[in-house]
Amino acid sequence: MTTASGTYAPKPGAAPLPRMIAAQAVLEAKMLLRNGEQLLLTVVIPTLLLVLFSSVDIVDTGKGKAVDFLAPGVLALAVMSTAFTGQAIATGFERRYGVLKRLAASPLPRWGLMTAKTASVLVTEVLQVILLTVIALALGWSPHGNPAAVLLLLVLGTAAFSGLGLLMAGTLKAEATLAAANLVFLLLLVGGGVIVPLDKFGSAGQHILGLLPISALSEGLRDVLQHGAGMPWGDLGILAVWAVVGLAAAGRFFRWE
Repeated sequence: MTTASGTYAPKPGAAPLPRMIAAQAVLEAKMLLRNGEQLLLTVVIPTLLLVLFSSVDIVDTGKGKAVDFLAPGVLALAVMSTAFTGQAIATGFERRYGVLKRLAASPLPRWGLMTAKTASVLVTEVLQVILLTVIALALGWSPHGNPAAVLLLLVLGTAAFSGLGLLMAGTLKAEATLAAANLVFLLLLVGGGVIVPLDKFGSAGQHILGLLPISALSEGLRDVLQHGAGMPWGDLGILAVWAVVGLAAAGRFFRWE
């Protein structure tokens, strides 16, 4: 409508930036939770791994209950499956179908879209962590340590994997992203300290694999939740480096078309 002076009321224009990011984050979270294939990857697989390896003596997890070793690693796996694998695949196909091209023409800036995607990942991860924690506690898990250290590890891990996932989705074709993301998921599941302890790979392998973001996240969570350690600064440092490099590279090389 127009006023007597001929101006529009309410005044037309884009919504405030925080509101746009929040609205896009809610939309991204809804789409993620409605995707059955992504739910399989982000919820069902970590849950099955936790229950199976906690109940059956397949892998030597050292002294103590198996669930005490496995629960932190499965939490790390859940972060990777959502922030990296799931986000890379979903964003890759959005790019292929022209969804990102259209969003890039909206008032929401490109960095705001990436922020919204990362925020939606955090919402999904909260649900994952709650579910996996309840299951682990039912299996006899006895967590220890500082909740602030756990939160910081999860946030930095999310940032690191989110940056790497967006980098892959923005530089490879959708089909290549699908194959590469699932392959990386399987490789890091085996060699990232999630199910198999890193010391099983020998001294040299342990040091090399320990620099991976999944290893830093799983070992950091394990140090805090299983051994009651303080701030795992070494693991936090590794995750911080991956987060900065991944997000910077994604912002620099991401192709919207």
